[in-house]
Parts: sequence; structure tokens; C-alpha cells
Amino acid sequence: MIMLNQTDVTPASFILNGIPGLEDMHVWISFPFCSMYAVAVVGNCGLLYLICYEDSLHRSMYYFLAMLSLTDLVMCSSTIPKALCIFWFHLKEISFKECLVQMFFIHTFTGMESGVLMLMALDRYVAICYPLRYSTILTNPIIAKVGLATFLRAVLLIIPLIFITKRLPYCRGNIIHHTYCDQLSVAKLSCGNIKVNVIYGLMVALLIGGFDILCITVSYTMILRAVVSLSSADARQKAFSTCTAHICAIVFSYSPAFFCFFFNRFGSHTIPPSCHIIVANIYLLLPPTMNPIVYGVKTKQIRDCVIRILSGSKDIKSHSI
Repeated sequence: MIMLNQTDVTPASFILNGIPGLEDMHVWISFPFCSMYAVAVVGNCGLLYLICYEDSLHRSMYYFLAMLSLTDLVMCSSTIPKALCIFWFHLKEISFKECLVQMFFIHTFTGMESGVLMLMALDRYVAICYPLRYSTILTNPIIAKVGLATFLRAVLLIIPLIFITKRLPYCRGNIIHHTYCDQLSVAKLSCGNIKVNVIYGLMVALLIGGFDILCITVSYTMILRAVVSLSSADARQKAFSTCTAHICAIVFSYSPAFFCFFFNRFGSHTIPPSCHIIVANIYLLLPPTMNPIVYGVKTKQIRDCVIRILSGSKDIKSHSI
């Protein structure tokens, strides 16, 4: 029997085939992708600039928003430029190592996105339920520590998944019917047993997404109880309004994520692959595009800063409202 070592069954490169069944429409599909990516880059860079230089935004809520913006930038920049190269220039080849690096960034920063949304829910819980202790509970060192812990959680959980995928033998071709290197899409090209990949991927999804959703749910349950107990209708409305932008961010992030999760495990034979791939790209592109818009419209301090800059005011610094 001829024994094959890992180099014999590891392809030098993969071919990202884009959106199967819609190859003739790649150029047209690229325009909304490019437009959304441009809005995401400009919007999130603008938010980071404002939070960095505007004194009134040097608070925990906006530090978490800065984490979210940075995460969104990395998340969409890991996939959309390559997708546009596929759509416009037919540059479909990606080396095996580059594929693994892209996979690491995608899964790490989607996990980071979920974690930051959870931290923002806890921030709203403290702000509404313990307003007098808000600044003493969420100090800058605490914010830095929980942000670092969220990042390390994603990194430490994703690294084993990358190594498991790397060690698989690949002998079912090198064409990936996707616009980026999704872990399951790559693993399905293996002629080995991918049960470990599936089980570990599910475990990571539950440890990150499941835990974060539980924390968000508990936080908003406590927020709802606190707000309902307020005697003033104006106070209730003001408390709810501080959560509106965050709730929108949760919807933008988790809605396509749930679709992708259930499709990969239950709907692969009933839903067209093209639909899944489009939603998978929206999952990585919609939150970075919409979060700056929603927070810019719904958050008074950010809105006032933008208006002041657009009106030509020379003094960007302001006092807290």
C-alpha cells in the first residue's frame, strides 16, 4: 500500500469560484458589495476618529463602540476585497496558507463582534440599573481588560479549528464554491473524516454565540424590569432610547448569522447555495455598513459632532452633554 504524507494531499492553492449559478451576474452583484464596503470603511474610520479626538465621547459606551468599529473594519476587509477581485478581474486563486489566514481572521473577528455586542449590552445594563456607579464600575482599566479577554477568547477558540482544518487530507479537488475561505466549505474538500471539524465548530459557536446571546438576553431582561419600574414616562422613553442603536446592531449581526448557522447544518439540501453565499457575505458586510449609520443617527453626541464638523466649525472639542 502506498502511504501519502500531508504534502501529497495538501493543495498549493484553492480556487474561489464566487457565487455558483450567478457567475454571469458577478459584475452587477459587485456594485452593491463595493458600495456597502466603501460606506463601512468611511463610516467606521469616521467613528474611530470622532471617538479618539472628541472629549465628550471619552466614555465606556463609546470605547466599546470603537472596539465594534475596529472589529467591523477587520471583518469586512478580510473578505470583500478578495470577493471584488473575483467579481471584477476573475482572480480566483488563493494559496493554501492565505486561505487559512483568511479563515482565521473571519472566524476570530466574527467571534469578537459577538463578544463586543455582549459587552455593550452589559454596559447598557450598568448605565440604566446602576447609573450612580456607572463611571466607577466601568473604568478604563476594566474596559481594556474585558476587551482583551473577548479578543483572546476568540483567538484561543479559533486557532485549534485552523490547525484541525490544516491537517486534513484534501483530494476532492481545489474548487471552493464561495467568495471566501469558510471553514466548512474548505473542510468539505477533504477526503478525510471531518466530524471533528463539525463538532468543534458547533462547540465554538455555542461557547461564543450561545454564551453571548444568553448574557445579552439576561441584560435586557434586567434593563426591561428596571425601566418598567420607573414612574415617569419620559424617563422610560429616555432609557429605552439609549438602547435603540445597540438593539439594531444586534439584529444586523445575529439575523444573517442564524441563517448561515442553520443552513450549514440543516438546510444545505433545500436552500440554493447561491442564496447561502449571498447571505454569508451580507453577514460580514451588513453590520459594518449599518452600525456607523445607526449610531450616527441615534446617538445625540455623535450626531452633534458630525453636524459641527460638517458645518465647518474649527473647534472639534466639546464639553460633555
